[in-house]
Amino acid sequence: MVEHASKAARDPRAAALAALYQADLRSDVDPTAGLTGKAKRYAAGVRIHQRDLDRRIESASERWPLHRMPVVDRTILRLALYELLHESTPTAVVLNEAVELAKRYSTKKSGAFVNGVLSALAGQIRTED
Repeated sequence: MVEHASKAARDPRAAALAALYQADLRSDVDPTAGLTGKAKRYAAGVRIHQRDLDRRIESASERWPLHRMPVVDRTILRLALYELLHESTPTAVVLNEAVELAKRYSTKKSGAFVNGVLSALAGQIRTED
């Protein structure tokens, strides 16, 4: 548990991603269990706003319904979109971090896919940065 908490402090997005990924695969998993700080806030926020996040993602991902996306990709998209909508993190940072997570944990093409969907969404949501 201490290792999980320290990982969350070092990389809250990766910790939240892992927890949300597990919750997507198993409905009996609480994605906030064992998380602290930003990681817990991110996981809880995604869970609370998931319907809205999913609706927005599906509208921006042409010909790619959520159920056809790899679990890790849709989880990264949910996490990044939550951050764009509900946190003050600069847009470029959110997009860069999401693309890096996709490159690290998903397929070779996932980085470009995540970038394309998030860029479209960010253009609709944020105009100031």
